[in-house]
Amino acid sequence: MPLYRDAAIVLRTQKLGEADRIITLLTRGRGVVRAVAKGVRRTKSKFGARLEPGMVIDAQLYEGRNLDTVTQVVVLAPYGEQITRDYVAWTAMVAALETAERLTEGQDPGPAPFTLLAGALASLAGGDHDSGLILDAYLLRAVATAGWAPSFHDCARCGAEGPHRAFNVAAGGCVCSSCRPAGSTAPAPATFVLLGALLEGDWATAEASEALPRREGSGLVAAYVQWHLERGVRSLRLVERP
Repeated sequence: MPLYRDAAIVLRTQKLGEADRIITLLTRGRGVVRAVAKGVRRTKSKFGARLEPGMVIDAQLYEGRNLDTVTQVVVLAPYGEQITRDYVAWTAMVAALETAERLTEGQDPGPAPFTLLAGALASLAGGDHDSGLILDAYLLRAVATAGWAPSFHDCARCGAEGPHRAFNVAAGGCVCSSCRPAGSTAPAPATFVLLGALLEGDWATAEASEALPRREGSGLVAAYVQWHLERGVRSLRLVERP
């Protein structure tokens, strides 16, 4: 069996047998990998705590037919351990990890999703910004990296220069009055400003936003992400907003 090593983020774990776990990893070089970590549920396991969700690790694995096998683990950044001390940040982390798995499953997306998720976890662990804003920024950039970048200024259909008042998930974001499909919403102008800032990494503008555009924006982001995934992200419903 080929042996390989890669940087990875632990996305989730599940029990296997009496002492093992199946670990789902987002690796830098191979996308999503599922592997067995043998004996990690035993109290004397040498790397059980290193394989918790949100941990950034350097892992050595044997490639298997259905599941790979973890043989060595070195912690690169203990973000998961740090984030679990703050419940609000933890709920944002869980939603980010689930979304990352959904967006990259069955693909070879390259290093960008790994780097993006690692950056979001670092911000959550460090308390750099409001956790809800960090999550929404991550979600917007993640779908953009996957090829579904939303528009928050110009018309997503015809390209007419904005700003525009309507937003349509299926159309790809803002739409002008001529392109506006039935069922479009009309968010507050400040919501578009906030979402554009989050997508572009303009944290000064994002942090200056008020409660209403933050609530409205998070709803639009969740709808946009789940529409493109064609399935729900269950943990988004559990996210605690400060």
